[in-house]
Parts: sequence; C-alpha cells; structure tokens
Amino acid sequence: MRLLIISDTHIPRRARELPAAVRDEVERADVVVHAGDWVDLASLEDLRARSHRLVGVYGNNDGPELRERLPEIARVTLEGVRLAVVHETGQAKGREKRCAERFGDADVLVFGHSHIPWDTTAPGGLRLLNPGSPTDRRRQPHHTYMTAAAADARLSDVRLHRIGPA
Repeated sequence: MRLLIISDTHIPRRARELPAAVRDEVERADVVVHAGDWVDLASLEDLRARSHRLVGVYGNNDGPELRERLPEIARVTLEGVRLAVVHETGQAKGREKRCAERFGDADVLVFGHSHIPWDTTAPGGLRLLNPGSPTDRRRQPHHTYMTAAAADARLSDVRLHRIGPA
C-alpha cells in the first residue's frame, strides 16, 4: 500500500494549488494522509475527490467548516500498521517521550504544524513523521512531502521528497 504524507498546505494563502509533484503522487497513492492546516474547505474537497482514500485532521489554522468535517486526531490501521495523525505535538524538546505516552497504541504518528521535516523513533518503537510543507517552507531550504509503503504490519520505504529549488 503506497502512502502520500502531507501537511500544512495552507491553500490558498501560501499557494493556489498543490504542486504538480504532489498532485501526481495523489494519483499513485492508495492512501493520502494530511496532518492539518488545509485552511480552505475547497482544498479538502478537491483532495478527497482525487484520492483513493484520504485520512486527515484539522490544524490550528483551520476554521469551523473544516473542523466540522475533520477530527483533531485520526487513527487508522493500514495493512497492519497502526497509524495516528494529529496536527500539533508541541515543542521539539521531549517530543518523542510525550508522543510515545500519548500515542503508545500506534506504530506511526504523522504530525505537522512546524513545517520542519521530522523522522525519528521514540523509545518503545513509535515512529514520528512530519512531512514538512509542500507549499510553505518557512525557514526550510525546500518545500517537502513524504511517501511510504505499508505492508505486513510494517512501514517501509519512507522517503522525504524535495520540491524544486529553494
């Protein structure tokens, strides 16, 4: 099962649409995971229409229309991989410990908010992934997103993709 992992798209504030590379990945992905800060309801509806399956949450920049349609935390099992998705996890210091305590029943936690790509494993085995942002790099050198594969209760081939020059 192929996963596309994105967050912090901020459409239409930071971009009018997703970059072409991300749109192409939507077509290839079995599941699109979005960790919040959509900003615009139309971007949710568009991604939902083009995705084979969408798992998403709302972020701190998402208003009432998005909060009515999306949970704060999503939990799903994909090919045996227990996945949790949330927008915010707090400061970087102590993140692994906090998240392992809060999401100890998951194998993988996808989060956003910081726009900083992140891939670590907490004590106990929880893997934490932040794909950065494909539209708002802030102080990062590149716009980014992630892909991964889920099979046999294992997440593999996790890859951070850079979009275009900085």
